[in-house]
Amino acid sequence: MSDAADFLDQLRRDGRVRDPQARLTPLSGGVSSEIYLVEDGGERFVVKRALARLKVRDEWFADVGRNASEHDFLGCVGGFLPEAVPGLRFHEPAAGYFGMEFLGDGFANWKTLLLAGVCEPAHARLAGHILGTIHRQTAGREDLRRRFDTTTNFHQLRTAPYLLTTGERHPDLQTIFADEARRLEATRECLVHGDFSPKNILVRGDRLVLLDCEVAWFGDPAFDVAFLLNHLLLKGLFHAPREPGLAALAAGFWRSYLDARPYLGEEWEACVTRLLPLLMLARVDGKSPVEYLAPTRAQFVRDFVREHLRASSARLAVLTADWLARAAKAFSESA
Repeated sequence: MSDAADFLDQLRRDGRVRDPQARLTPLSGGVSSEIYLVEDGGERFVVKRALARLKVRDEWFADVGRNASEHDFLGCVGGFLPEAVPGLRFHEPAAGYFGMEFLGDGFANWKTLLLAGVCEPAHARLAGHILGTIHRQTAGREDLRRRFDTTTNFHQLRTAPYLLTTGERHPDLQTIFADEARRLEATRECLVHGDFSPKNILVRGDRLVLLDCEVAWFGDPAFDVAFLLNHLLLKGLFHAPREPGLAALAAGFWRSYLDARPYLGEEWEACVTRLLPLLMLARVDGKSPVEYLAPTRAQFVRDFVREHLRASSARLAVLTADWLARAAKAFSESA
């Protein structure tokens, strides 16, 4: 029996599916979970169940209890930004899955748009506003600190496979990566999405919806900001020497985030710019490399990060401009 058939039987036993002709269709959704569209008579919804072993080349295991953290994140954010997350339908924590609103009709994946060169400034501004609002609304809340005390999960899904693995593969940089991992895991400030990237964002008109928040953690908001900026800059490298507007998107996201969370100061910006190049290298040499960079462009990341770490700038605008200018120069010469 297939995984989908087994899961459908589970849904029937739990009373979540009733129509004899109900069916499950697998949806694409990254490497860490089973995600299905459920068609149950006239109803359509999505069910999601975490995998113990992630679907990547390297061996990578994580606690399936993160499914409950994702459900709780959606419920929390839905309380003050209901349009920014899918609506929840049910939760079966003992079985490790939950059901939520299906968002297929009319929505586009932001990553797909960016790779196609469709760079709408409004998308980046809205992403910055939503993220800044989540961080501001949840900062310092002791109830959320207790509920999302998930540093072990964050370690399994982020600091170990991204920072620590990348440091091991670049021994001369290992101390830098290890120090940043420790700093991140020691920070407790607000609710963090943990996978705030364009692939986990759907857009339709003026609505932007966040998905895949199973890394949810009460920790360092700089991680979410650097994570999204990293993906925007990597898309800029993908398109180089053409520049379809990624610089404007990065700047618009940053300004909108700061508008939603004012008074952060230059020291906080330095946290973002310290983490950002480490995440760049992690998406080339960590356990979850991006799939769209050719080997020559992956080598550009390695060279840039090494040089940046030797002469670091605390200003995001300086790092962004340098990255895009060097990428354009490097690949116009090789074209």
